Amino acid sequence: MNMNKEIKRLESLYLEKPERVFSMYLNTDPSDPEQQGGEWRIHLKNGLQRFEKYLKNDGNKDELENFQKVKKKVKDYVAENELDFAKSVVIFATPDDSVWFAEIFQVPVKTEFFWEEIAKVDQLIQLHQDYPKAGIILTQKEAIRVVETELGRPLDDVLYELDLDTEDWRRHTGPHRAQATVGSGGKSKKREQFIARFEANRHRWYKSIAPDLDKLAKDHGWDYIYMMGPSEETHELGEEMNKTINAYIDKNMLDQEESKIITKALNEISNS
Repeated sequence: MNMNKEIKRLESLYLEKPERVFSMYLNTDPSDPEQQGGEWRIHLKNGLQRFEKYLKNDGNKDELENFQKVKKKVKDYVAENELDFAKSVVIFATPDDSVWFAEIFQVPVKTEFFWEEIAKVDQLIQLHQDYPKAGIILTQKEAIRVVETELGRPLDDVLYELDLDTEDWRRHTGPHRAQATVGSGGKSKKREQFIARFEANRHRWYKSIAPDLDKLAKDHGWDYIYMMGPSEETHELGEEMNKTINAYIDKNMLDQEESKIITKALNEISNS
């Protein structure tokens, strides 16, 4: 999904009565003190009931029916996906199904509900400015992993591993647990020899992979780049790249889950 295009599409909406656009920002953050008991369920129920009660009192049967269509879709989506909820849920919907935007985000929002002629995208725009499309480049000796994220969600996961026989970087795409080319389960002496060889050739090997990382950043339109890993490795790799590195994080997380990597990166920046 191209979030910039989605935002522009939502901004272009304008519907005449009895058609309307439903906009919802729901805070589901379990770390929020106000959400400890799953209070988001109450906020969701009250928010939906408020519009329904108003439309019933207003006597607009057609608009009420339209809202009830959207309400059913929203409730069905929540029931099917609530086990996957993270920090927030954002939904935009129209009665005729021409618009259905429903996303679970790893970033916080302020709970708000709207039933208007336009989509209320102010919060979404601000979120996208605060959490733009970014690449997190993780280093760990002969392995380099790239986790792509936007709005706190993982978009892509790529692993590059150095083939010591050919001295070429091999690219792997998809979920994985990075494994060392020379496994730690081997003899410690063999591993020590490898580490010595890697350190002696690190500059040359990082220089050879840097153009691929620059191209990845350009082709995927990253607005922000994090480097995560041992400081000597990340700074040397960063110096070989043409793209600007926005933040360095001295933390070894190459074999961690995507969500943990993204959370660590976002927390480091928000706390800096």
